[in-house]
Amino acid sequence: MTELLVRCFIRDSDHVEDAKVRQAYGRLSGLVGIVCNVILFTCKLLAGLMTGAVSIMADAFNNLSDAASSIVTLIGFYMAGKPADPDHPFGHGRIEYLSGLFVAAAILMTGFELLKTSVEKILHPEALSFSAISIVILIASILMKMWMARFNFNLGHKIKSQAMQATATDSLSDCIATSAVLVGVIVTMITGKNIDGFIGVLVALFVCVAGFNAAKETIQPLLGQAPDPDLVDNIKKRVMQEDMILGIHDLVIHDYGPGRRMITLHAEISYKEDIMEAHDMIDNVERDLMQEFQCTATIHMDPVVTDDEELNLMREKVEALVRTLDASWKIHDFRMVRGNTHSNLIFDLVVPTDALKDKFEIEAKVRDLIHIMNPNYNAVITVEQSYV
Repeated sequence: MTELLVRCFIRDSDHVEDAKVRQAYGRLSGLVGIVCNVILFTCKLLAGLMTGAVSIMADAFNNLSDAASSIVTLIGFYMAGKPADPDHPFGHGRIEYLSGLFVAAAILMTGFELLKTSVEKILHPEALSFSAISIVILIASILMKMWMARFNFNLGHKIKSQAMQATATDSLSDCIATSAVLVGVIVTMITGKNIDGFIGVLVALFVCVAGFNAAKETIQPLLGQAPDPDLVDNIKKRVMQEDMILGIHDLVIHDYGPGRRMITLHAEISYKEDIMEAHDMIDNVERDLMQEFQCTATIHMDPVVTDDEELNLMREKVEALVRTLDASWKIHDFRMVRGNTHSNLIFDLVVPTDALKDKFEIEAKVRDLIHIMNPNYNAVITVEQSYV
């Protein structure tokens, strides 16, 4: 069903890096969400009015909030697809994250309201009247929400959308919530004991947890989370395909919304290479990265001395020394400046982010160990973190 809808309503559906195609996916997700949730709200509202069950009524208004969330998702994808302008040179892609955050906030607000209403029903219970039609409506609702969750998970996975993943998570929590309501209805019909308020509390808690998880997932990209390790590995593999490139470091990936990345890195190239040939090769790699990863790529070329035996020997010794202190530490930009009385070893030392608080102690320790190893060498060290 999902593939059928995609084929019918989305042109060039495989070109997910295209902003217009992403807009089409968002439009399809939003429209399906609005239609399905309005149908569910209407059916559950009627069932709730017929039975007087607060849990069913609560579930109905939960679906109404889902319809509103779908409208927000629809607007968010439309605005995120707007091109860059003078005030927003990196485009508007992060609006998609904001729409997902708004959806999460709506879920949380709904959950708190449901919790409040359910507690009131526990303190002041009312007589209920259930019928077979209410059970049929709840079962149909569960099945529809299961399909909607799968639908949005599939779309969200295909275009890597946090907003759609949040919507899918919401639908999945609705399945659990409505199942709890159904169990409560059946228990009340069989035993005659009114547990409607307690089921309402359970539903509200499920909704709140779903809202919290959705908020967490959408906030992370806005805060600047680390990039996907697979993406990092694929970028490194592509760059290192070039024989002229000996190594890379200082890779940074900026995320300005889905399909709007900026990549910067330093590529190490032998100082003996022809600078014009090296520059041409770097240009080709940048273009390939743009096409393959839908990003803007900038590569800085670092010349590396490869035929200095003393320098190469000291690099190996310093690398071995650093590994004895911490296997995760790495060095790059290793240079040697010789003098009459001593030589300076200049390099960058990359440590995990949580070790940066001790950067001055780390710098002093490595510098002292190098001096102990050979008093003729002074180390000039820049301690930095990795961004991938």
